[in-house]
Amino acid sequence: VQLQASGGGMVQPGGSLTLSCAASRSVVSSSIMGWYRQAPGRQRELVATITSGGSTFYTDSVKGRFTISRDNAKNTVYLQMNSLKPEDTAVYYCKTVVHYLDYWGQGTLVTVSS
Repeated sequence: VQLQASGGGMVQPGGSLTLSCAASRSVVSSSIMGWYRQAPGRQRELVATITSGGSTFYTDSVKGRFTISRDNAKNTVYLQMNSLKPEDTAVYYCKTVVHYLDYWGQGTLVTVSS
């Protein structure tokens, strides 16, 4: 399984970005998919997940601002990020678990700065 994350960039506080994670095979519809992030000098943290059944989870700091979704036909998971804050600055990674193995995308940098 290969994951390709994209959509990062620089945005001003209060702005929006949408990240995409494209999978090399049909895992989006059958596996849990997640977005993580790692800020400079900090540990990687879970941001959001979506299960094969469509259940979602968000870490407290992004609730009400971020939305995770998926398009099974495109084998793609999205992270819509609104009302971005400087503390959202990080490299964002997508991840899936298939047959108990973790697969990570390469990361996409999000910078929130005025």
